[in-house]
Amino acid sequence: MNISTQSGLLPILILLVLGGGFGVVVIILSKLLGPRRPSTVKNQSYECGIDPVGDARLRFSVKFYIIAMLFILFDIEAIFLYPWAVLFQQLRLFGLAEMLVFLGFLVLGYIYLWRRGALEWD
Repeated sequence: MNISTQSGLLPILILLVLGGGFGVVVIILSKLLGPRRPSTVKNQSYECGIDPVGDARLRFSVKFYIIAMLFILFDIEAIFLYPWAVLFQQLRLFGLAEMLVFLGFLVLGYIYLWRRGALEWD
C-alpha cells in the first residue's frame, strides 16, 4: 500500500505527525524555558493542603473496584440505547421486544447486585 496513492491516509498521517510533533516541542520548550527554583516547600509532597500522614500505599477495599467496574458496565450497556432510539421507527415491534429483553437483563443484573450487597459501602 502506497501512501501517495491513498488520498485518505495522507491527511491522517500529517495530522498524527503534527500532533505528536507539537507535544514533543511543547515538552522540550517547557524544559528549556521553564523556571527552576527548587525549595524545601516545593519538594514537599502535597495532598489537598493537608500534611501527609502515614503510608501513601493504602489498600483499597475490593468493593471500590467492583463499583467502578459496575459503573463502566452499566454505562456501556446504556450506550446501546442510542442506536435503538435512532432506528426505533424502522425496527417496529421486533425492536421494541428486543430492547425490552435487553433492559430486562439489565434490571435483573442490577437487582442481583443489589441483593448480593455489591452496592453497599460498609
